[in-house]
Amino acid sequence: QVQLVESGGGLVQPGGSLRLSCVASGNSITIYDMAWYRQAPGNQRDLVARITRAAITNYAASVKGRFTISRANAENTVYLQMNDLKPEDTAVYYCNAQRPWRTDLNYWGQGTQVTVSS
Repeated sequence: QVQLVESGGGLVQPGGSLRLSCVASGNSITIYDMAWYRQAPGNQRDLVARITRAAITNYAASVKGRFTISRANAENTVYLQMNDLKPEDTAVYYCNAQRPWRTDLNYWGQGTQVTVSS
C-alpha cells in the first residue's frame, strides 16, 4: 500500500517550464515502477513517462525530448521536469505506482492541474 501526492502544477506560458513532484508515503517507491499520466478534458488518461525500479525510462512520443522523469528513492519522490511546454500539454497529471507483475497493486495520486496558455 502506498499513498501518492502530486504537486507543482499551475498555469504557465507556452515555452515555459514546470517541475511536478510526487511524494509517496506508506511504502518505498523502490518496489514500484513509477509513472506520470495525464488526462485532458474529454480525453483518456495517457502515459506520459515511466521509470522502472532499475531507472529505465520511456516517454510518450509527444513529450520525448521535452520532459524528463526521475526518481529520488531516498526521498521517496518522483519528479517530472517539463520543458518547452505547449498548449496541448494542458491536462491533469497523475502520479502512478505499479508493482511489477501485479496489476492488482496499482496506485494513483489525486492529480495536479497543468495549464499552458498565453
